[in-house]
Amino acid sequence: MKNSKENIAHEYHTLFTKSFDGFGDIDIRLFRITEDSELLYQWINLDYAVFWGMKGSNLQEVRQEYARLMQPDHYDIFVGIFQDQPVFVLERYNPKFDHIGKLYPVQNGDCGIHIIVAPPEIRIPNFTWYLFNAIMDFIFQDSDVHKILVEPDIRNKKMFALCQRIGFQLDKIVELPNKTAQLAFLTKDQYQLTTSISKINKRSAMNTLDNAVSPQQSVAHLQTEVWVKANTLLVAKAIGEFSHELLIKPIILEQHTDGWNSYILKTDNPTIQYQFNAKPLALNHLWIDKESIKKYEESESIILDAILFIKEFRKQLGIKGNQMPIYLEEVISTLYGSAFKFLKGNPTSKELVNADFQTIEQSMTEGHPGFVANNGRIGFDSSDYRSYAPEAGNSFSLLWLAGHKSRAVYAATSELSYDTLIQQELDNDTIASFEAIIKNKGLNPDDYFFIPMHPWQWFNKLANIFSPEIALGNLICLGYGPDQYLAQQSVRTLFNSTNPEKFYTKTALSILNMGFMRGLPLYYLGTAPKMAVWLEELLYKDSYIQETGFRMLGEVASVSYVNPYFEEFGVHNDYNKMLASLWRESPMANIKESQQPMTMAAFLHIDHNNEALLPKIIKKSGLIIEDWLSLYLKAYLSPLLHCFYHFDLVFMPHGENIIMILENHIPVKVFMKDITEEACILNPDVELPEYLKRMYVPVPEDVKLLSIFTDIFDGFFRFMGHILEEYADFSEKRFWKTIAENIQAYQDRYPEKEAKFKQYDLFAPDFHLSCLNRLQLNNHKQMIDLDDPVALLQFAGKLENPITAFKKDSVKVVS
Repeated sequence: MKNSKENIAHEYHTLFTKSFDGFGDIDIRLFRITEDSELLYQWINLDYAVFWGMKGSNLQEVRQEYARLMQPDHYDIFVGIFQDQPVFVLERYNPKFDHIGKLYPVQNGDCGIHIIVAPPEIRIPNFTWYLFNAIMDFIFQDSDVHKILVEPDIRNKKMFALCQRIGFQLDKIVELPNKTAQLAFLTKDQYQLTTSISKINKRSAMNTLDNAVSPQQSVAHLQTEVWVKANTLLVAKAIGEFSHELLIKPIILEQHTDGWNSYILKTDNPTIQYQFNAKPLALNHLWIDKESIKKYEESESIILDAILFIKEFRKQLGIKGNQMPIYLEEVISTLYGSAFKFLKGNPTSKELVNADFQTIEQSMTEGHPGFVANNGRIGFDSSDYRSYAPEAGNSFSLLWLAGHKSRAVYAATSELSYDTLIQQELDNDTIASFEAIIKNKGLNPDDYFFIPMHPWQWFNKLANIFSPEIALGNLICLGYGPDQYLAQQSVRTLFNSTNPEKFYTKTALSILNMGFMRGLPLYYLGTAPKMAVWLEELLYKDSYIQETGFRMLGEVASVSYVNPYFEEFGVHNDYNKMLASLWRESPMANIKESQQPMTMAAFLHIDHNNEALLPKIIKKSGLIIEDWLSLYLKAYLSPLLHCFYHFDLVFMPHGENIIMILENHIPVKVFMKDITEEACILNPDVELPEYLKRMYVPVPEDVKLLSIFTDIFDGFFRFMGHILEEYADFSEKRFWKTIAENIQAYQDRYPEKEAKFKQYDLFAPDFHLSCLNRLQLNNHKQMIDLDDPVALLQFAGKLENPITAFKKDSVKVVS
């Protein structure tokens, strides 16, 4: 890097100018100690500049600091000018002569920078992108500079957003004297590639509205128009799902000839009622015209409010007094998240058709289709939300702990020893630095297991609750790992974005979300790898499973830490599930380059423009809808039927637990995840190894088939059929007929199982309605008894089976 002190003649001269069509010129000149320090003093004492690290400094201190910084030959400071006004301060330095040079292998041609942008007086679209573009051009005009380094505070998500738009690649997290920082690098080649695109780079779904530390920014998405939209959608969902579960009962006011009806819905308060138009569909599902929903109080029209809606139906919903406040908090949190998703700038459904796995994962707007309060995440604050929620799309590093082997339990498949796993997950330098931390405490690294943890869990739970173990040296905080992870739809399952073929990492995350505190118990994790091997040996040799391409993402290793203070309270106690992690196979390691993975939840996705994704995927495939559905059902439903009828084995196959693999937009196979806690054997005669006896679940005969009726028909197909009818003009009768044909084809394939098909009849005229919202309303902290999963199930009448009409001996004409 050239010595600017020798090359710059006069501090008032413009050193560099960058012109942008339609925007204007950005000039760069040297920093002037007297006048620029006064300006910088004003900036750094505003809330937005918290990460500059000088808040509270007086003017004299600012002048002294910048006079000191400008003394060495390796440190330069500049000011950017736009329309005759200073708009940024840029510090440029040589990392070889800085503390940062001790924390990564500095190379010749590396250049470090710090940037602070002026507080905005008026909003100019893409303003910071233009500034950063000019800064990079200025730095790279020096032919000796080959790579630019930034090291923002890890909380400074706004800076990461800007850097990633330019092309910076995130690297490891380091501890600096005044902050925990994230290193990020931009090579000259990568920058030229990024800026060779003629348009301004949009922020990815990974980073939008994400300067979470700013108090104003944490609520920037709470705008009146968006809030009204979010409330309208949630009220529509509440009417649909609560009436589906027979908690509330809309009354038909008028029947229309086109299948639509006008309804009235009476609240607990006789002066308040709702009216709306809807079309009844199969499985007691209402296709509600959201724009038609009206609320009246004493005949006066009132704005829709989802929170008041819950309170107005409190008696009908049966919410206990002590549970109402927390349920309302979950509803409010769901609305908060919904508003954020509308404004974050997701790709449209048309754009998602060809999007990559993680862009789709981050763009989902609905959450679980059945639960009304499906986005509670009680425990996250507004900063956590933008840092760790899947829809925020921010990548982050995992914290690694060392757990003494007297407390920690490692379990894995036979070929995946602890040392093998760690060598795969961490590089040699990181392993060596972690071991050095342990040695510096006078302890032996061989006595410890490394445990990856979600940062939220450490700061909010472990550092406090496990403080006795930390004080005794049984638990040691090692710091951040080098890889970046993205939260998946399930929040605590994390995708390695640095090395996508590495394992998923699933960690305990003690937030309350949809009826459970999301911990990980040793009770399940200790046998998870053995279960994975046993299931693979059971299924993968089967010719029909091979034919469908069905695959489980094996949960190949786990590590759990037993806190002796809480062990006596049982395996399912939340305090015994706080410190554990699981490694699961990544789908990216098991697909071809031509294949596209996506969460099956995407098939229910409606974008912010009210466009559905599924019809666009089908259209792009070039197939007619029936043919596409047949291939989808062969990949998804058929192997689940075979597992049930051939192996007495069931999973939890909802949309978020299934990763669809498409080729040319055509379904070819599925990957099933979340096996450890949810795979069950329903037949006591199935031979299970002693260590997997927990897999057997005694279930009443009339409940066994609900693993298909409830989890698949009612829990997913009900919504999928609605989307195809509303957005693709494909009647739900044709949809259910295609499903019936798939089931019939499977049964024709195995005539020797006729008795079992009759015993567990998928063409039965009706089946029990098992209610998810009733579970959550009954116990918001633990919906089911984990020792007896059937005991607390909430049933409410029966649902007419939509495929009964298509049974072989009762085929009817379908329009």
